[in-house]
Amino acid sequence: MKTLLNYFTDITETQKEQFYKLEELYKFWNAQINVISRKDIDELYTKHVLHSLGIAKVQAFNPESKVLDVGTGGGFPGIPLAILFPETDFYLVDSIGKKIKVVNEVATALKLKNVKAEQIRAENVKGEFDFIVSRAVTKMDDFVKWTRKKIAKKQQHQLKNGILYLKGGDLTDELANFSNATLYNLTDYFDDEFFETKKVVHIPLKKR
Repeated sequence: MKTLLNYFTDITETQKEQFYKLEELYKFWNAQINVISRKDIDELYTKHVLHSLGIAKVQAFNPESKVLDVGTGGGFPGIPLAILFPETDFYLVDSIGKKIKVVNEVATALKLKNVKAEQIRAENVKGEFDFIVSRAVTKMDDFVKWTRKKIAKKQQHQLKNGILYLKGGDLTDELANFSNATLYNLTDYFDDEFFETKKVVHIPLKKR
């Protein structure tokens, strides 16, 4: 938590309290419904919260913009981003119902009015979004197929509308079909060794 505050110094007292509550909430729910690996729960703020907020270092979301979190699991990256951007609408989806139960419970406990969570496959999501975020749920070719038709036409951010994807390792082969992809190394923003191979991948998409 202290590390998080070092990287995000201008958050409100309400946001500090919400971030602080994440540990208690996830430890409670994880004991009942395993959404975070047991070995990672003690490093929640680095491996899950701060990792999710790497997207915010690449692109801050404007008020009234819409973000879809595909394969959110227990709520990452959507929940930390929703705390940081309370005037942005977040739609968190996952195909596994028990994970969405955890997301809804956490969002309710934190009084996050800007979060909607639903058990639904990405392909079946309706609506248009400025950005679609995720943490390495599948290969990029498949992910783009799922989401391409869900991108809003109107541009209102520095980066073009599209995908902001958290992924680690060598992405050369996976991104071979996406010459317009831009990689942002999270070591440019965070010092912890956990981020040495972690990146945010931005792929601009036009609705087809």
